Amino acid sequence: MLTLERLKQLGDNEIFLKGEVVDSPDGVNMTNSGRQLAWVAVAGNGYPDWTIYCHWSERSSEWIAKHGDKITREEWVKKLVPCNDEAYQMFRR
Repeated sequence: MLTLERLKQLGDNEIFLKGEVVDSPDGVNMTNSGRQLAWVAVAGNGYPDWTIYCHWSERSSEWIAKHGDKITREEWVKKLVPCNDEAYQMFRR
């Protein structure tokens, strides 16, 4: 589980978690394509915030972190990165 204490330990712009999920109502429904999405959770730069980016799974984690689409729905954020309330409050929308 992600906590504020863990966030404070992360490096600037560090990809600290990544994975894949289906683009569907049962996964993370960005376009409902049924295709595989890759996602990365990225720490802030000089501040203990974080965010999640995603794109098609054929892209690299580094590419997704720089050019991917931001995930903002609370239910999807918490599905991909289980976190306590304090850490969720630091999520950068």
